Amino acid sequence: MKCNDFLQSTEYNEGFDLPEAFNEEITNKLAKSYVEVLKNLGEDPKREGLASTPKRVACSLQYLTHGYAIDPASILESAKFKEDYKQMVLVKDIELYSLCEHHMIPFFGKAHVAYIPNGYITGLSKIVRVVEAFSRRLQVQERLTVQIRDCIQQTLSPMGVAVVIEAKHLCMLMRGVRNQNSRATTSAFTGAFMNNPKTREEFIHLLGAKIS
Repeated sequence: MKCNDFLQSTEYNEGFDLPEAFNEEITNKLAKSYVEVLKNLGEDPKREGLASTPKRVACSLQYLTHGYAIDPASILESAKFKEDYKQMVLVKDIELYSLCEHHMIPFFGKAHVAYIPNGYITGLSKIVRVVEAFSRRLQVQERLTVQIRDCIQQTLSPMGVAVVIEAKHLCMLMRGVRNQNSRATTSAFTGAFMNNPKTREEFIHLLGAKIS
């Protein structure tokens, strides 16, 4: 059974958001590797509960890292419009889910992204898709923050970009220090957000503002 069929089976929610195509050769290689992982953990990969696990994990990993196959800049370019708007555009509370590259354990949280146009704007949903494209890779939060910032800056050439990410890391919650309340916050700025304190203050104010 191919990954798309496998993930759309009754054990998954209907309408599961799948990449356009899975590489079946990679799926099979990954599945074989996870058979060995189960054996090395002292499990029986042939028992009923685990018989399909290697295939499930192989498909899931391809989905969780499908951002490698996406060009985030092309997402912005696909909805890049000339517009004489020079005020801040902020998209906040963008949900993100990623895998820590050190332990391949999830981290998750929210991204807040702002830019000040300089002749061009992009579709608001494209900002969300850029966050998704970079987060669906093996990541560290610091690099993820910078990648989102740089992609928007290089593609739209705005007067400034601001990115803040707040996330919880299961590698800290489930293992290691096992601190259940810790949260990491990272930020990256360009242009007006770096050089103009009032612009940065406005951004911070809007992050905390409740808009009815």
